[in-house]
Formats: sequence, structure tokens, C-alpha cells
Amino acid sequence: MNMSKWIFGFGALLILSACVSKKEYAALQATSDKHKEEFIKKDKEYGELAVQADAFKDNIALAEKQNSNLQKALEACLSNSAQGSANITKLLDEVNKSNAYIKKLVDSKFKNDSLNLFISNSLKRSLDNIDDEDVDVKVLKGVVFISLSDGLLYQTGSYDVLPSAEPVLAKVAKIINDYQDYDVLVEGHTDNESFSGSGVIKDNWDLSAMRATSVVRFLQDKLNVAPERMTAGGRSEYNPKVSNESEEGKAANRRTVIVVMPKLGQFLDLMNQAPAGN
Repeated sequence: MNMSKWIFGFGALLILSACVSKKEYAALQATSDKHKEEFIKKDKEYGELAVQADAFKDNIALAEKQNSNLQKALEACLSNSAQGSANITKLLDEVNKSNAYIKKLVDSKFKNDSLNLFISNSLKRSLDNIDDEDVDVKVLKGVVFISLSDGLLYQTGSYDVLPSAEPVLAKVAKIINDYQDYDVLVEGHTDNESFSGSGVIKDNWDLSAMRATSVVRFLQDKLNVAPERMTAGGRSEYNPKVSNESEEGKAANRRTVIVVMPKLGQFLDLMNQAPAGN
């Protein structure tokens, strides 16, 4: 993903008329700035998480290679009595540390893979009565992506969540609330048709951001998802799922994606426990 394309459109979009006082405007602007800072932070964490997921596999391979080298050194040491017992003991300690680290990496990867698979399967089972065109659940590099069509969540050109969408969002919220070690990112997406409405929404950036914010508020206010775990952002038309050349493609691109991802700190803690290279 090209994370540089994230745009936030929260506070300023909430100014509903010229009747809003300067004090109210300042409060809304402060809220917008806060949301923007949180989103930038989460955007950075998401990018780092993707890098760490790749580094995770590389670290296992590197640790296994280091362990193999240690085993060879130990065998050479054992064959040469002049090396002495001190060197043998040191090598044994290093081999044991390397083995323990490899086991921790493998166990952690297995745990995360299994948990993500369980979350994905749970979501699919709980949403199996919903039209497949409206809901799509995928797992990619340890991250769960739940894509919901705009027709399921909103009226055309609106950012207010439809009451009929609550059963679907309630099932998603239950999974989120059951797994507290995961953070949530809500992305709004549109097709490439220029927005023709009026009022607070000026273009697709506004529409996508307001829709993401509405879903976050709905999850917080009605379904008790902790707000500190969530981040909302709009991606406008610039991250299409498919081509916008057909009406079917445009419909697929008008979506809101709820991303459920492990907290970055879990990966960093494991990386910091790696034994020194040889």
C-alpha cells in the first residue's frame, strides 16, 4: 500500500453551517488535529507492521542458519581436545540460546497464524447469512481485512450508517472486543465518480473520511468498542480494489474496510529478544 496517500478529513467537515461559533469551530478543529495525529501514528505503525511481518520470517531463517553454524563449531571443538572445556561450555550456551529463540519465533508465528485464522473463520461463520457481494473477509500477512460494501452501510452520497447495518457491525464488534491484543483501522473508499452533492461534503476525500469516522463512532457508541483501539481515515478513490471502467467495478470500489491487526509492540518485543549474531 502507498500509505503516503492517506488523507484525513475529520474536524473541518463537521462544520454544518455559518451559524457555528468561533469557539465551536476551534473545538472541532482541535478534535480534527487530534484525530489526524492519531491516524498518522497508526498509519506509521501499520507500515512498520508489514515490514516486521516480512522480517519475522527472515529472522527465523537467520536464526536457524546461526544455529547450524554453532552446531558445526561445537563439533569442531569436540574433535579438538586442545580447545578446552570452557569453550565447549560457551558454545553449548550459545546453541541453547539460539534453539530457544528459534522455538519462540516459531511458536509465536504459529500462535498468530492460528489466531488470525480463527478470527477470520469466526467472522465468516457469523456473517454467512449476508450477501457475499456485501461482505468480504481476508487474512494477509497476519492482518484481517473485513470489506463492507457502501450499499450495506449507507445511502447513496451519505455518510450516516444505516440502522440495518447494525447486525453486521455487531458481529464484527464482538470479534474485536473478544481479542483485546488487536488494533482496528477503518478505511473509507469511493469510486472515481466526482461527488455531486452539497453541504459539508465537498468531494470523495470528504465522503470517504466521513464514512470511516461514522463507522468508528457507531462501533464506539453503540457497540462498545474502545475508542483508543480504533483509527479512522479516508482513501478517496485512490486505492481501488478493481478497475473503475465498469459499473460493477465502481460498485466493488465503494466500500469501507475494517482492518484488525496485531499491535506492533508484540513484533518489536520478539525482535529485541534475538540473540547476538556470530
